[in-house]
Amino acid sequence: MKNLKRFIAVAVFYVCASVSAWAQSAGADWSPSKPVRIVVPITGSTNDVLARLVAPKLQEALGQPVVVENKPGAGGNIGANEVVRSAPDGHTLLVGYNGPLAINVTLFEKMPYDPLKDLAPITLAVKAPQYLVVNPATGITSVKDLVAKAKAAPSQYSYGSVALGSASHLTMEMLKSAAGFHMTHIPYRGAGPAVTDLIAGNIQAGFFVPGNVQQFVKEGRLHLLATSGSKRFGSTPDIPTLVESGYKDFEATSWIGFLAPGGTPAPIIERYNREIVKILNQPDIRKRLIEMEFDIVASSPKQFSDWIRTEIGRWGKVIKDTGAKAE
Repeated sequence: MKNLKRFIAVAVFYVCASVSAWAQSAGADWSPSKPVRIVVPITGSTNDVLARLVAPKLQEALGQPVVVENKPGAGGNIGANEVVRSAPDGHTLLVGYNGPLAINVTLFEKMPYDPLKDLAPITLAVKAPQYLVVNPATGITSVKDLVAKAKAAPSQYSYGSVALGSASHLTMEMLKSAAGFHMTHIPYRGAGPAVTDLIAGNIQAGFFVPGNVQQFVKEGRLHLLATSGSKRFGSTPDIPTLVESGYKDFEATSWIGFLAPGGTPAPIIERYNREIVKILNQPDIRKRLIEMEFDIVASSPKQFSDWIRTEIGRWGKVIKDTGAKAE
């Protein structure tokens, strides 16, 4: 009997070892058999920049063309849902962010997909706090000044965001709630048109990731008031955080990651994770992302999945507390 048990134990060990070895081999051997699409559910944003930085490197690694496609609309839901409906065969990826992956779950009454069930996380690529910027013509020089002027003449002030339901949108809603002022929200399709209108004076303020506005701040075309992170940015050490500006525990982070359709086989996810993490850590890519004030995360699929779950709860609370709704 002991010999039989020992035989069974040894057999099970070798079977498990063989399965593990096969899985690793399959992950290493899988390659796309046709061009790969990377869907960006927003236009003119750091999401787009990240996708276009990674795409040519991924093309080299996979041996197939990698094409970036912008599919904006409904706070990122349209592009994300297109990926959800795609075949889970490794030929369609999503560059996702807070909106379609975490915020919209609470913001929208009906969602066409469940981000936790219908998408397969590959890696959380980068995270970044945001800049609170205003048009210099407003004469606003501080957060305190912004709040005072908006309270005195709320009809004269509006703010832009990169998309409905984005961190750019809800971070301002958080500040409005914390400071007790009103300002009309104007959602755009991406950072490009929002920042253009802000510079032109068609809107007066907004929260944007540094990569979208840093150059305009340096040129004096936008005025930087504060950052939404837990600490000051290294490149702008003189600019206070919103916590330092009097808003306790105020912190809001934007983030971007790569995902595949739900049900994509593990070997495919593992191959993409390995290649994209490697790309994110290449010196030239790291340099560019750091210049854009991003913190490079390059997580595992499990870590990204856990992050999305946490963010759904975090932003859900913000939406409920502020009463923000899909407009």
